[in-house]
Amino acid sequence: MRALILSGPPAVGKSTIGPLVAQKRPCAAFIDVDDVRHLIVSGHAAPWNGPEGLRQQRLGVLNGCSLARNFLDGDIDVVIVDVLTDNTAGLYRAALPDVLILKLEVDFREAARRAGTRPAYLKPEEFRALHDQQHDFTDGDVRLDVTRLSAQDAAAQVEDIWLSGRG
Repeated sequence: MRALILSGPPAVGKSTIGPLVAQKRPCAAFIDVDDVRHLIVSGHAAPWNGPEGLRQQRLGVLNGCSLARNFLDGDIDVVIVDVLTDNTAGLYRAALPDVLILKLEVDFREAARRAGTRPAYLKPEEFRALHDQQHDFTDGDVRLDVTRLSAQDAAAQVEDIWLSGRG
């Protein structure tokens, strides 16, 4: 299997759908690149926090790719979740040449409703900016609107896309 990356705006369901997809595989790892970036416990900068944030974003992608390559080399499937830009997608494609990038999409109102059901980690303006930024992300292989899908139905469709090799 090639690595699978799920991208999309906050509250689209990446962190819910990703593990569900990975759990259906005989042997799979799940990598949330936000978790990788948060390994920096002193001096952490969010991607939108200037040059240092962009540097740490790039480092998070490279570290996520290193983990993924190690798992893939050990015959372990990999599902990665991250909010991609065309720039970070290029980094993933350079490090994991056969990667499948699946862009999950959700209506903003539904994303805001979903976000309201969990602890808030983003300021409202950050949430909106990240959601809007995904309209500019064009480097995905496949798009899937999950606005009206349950997490289980979305995971089943993602798995079908991944297994079919579309993209």
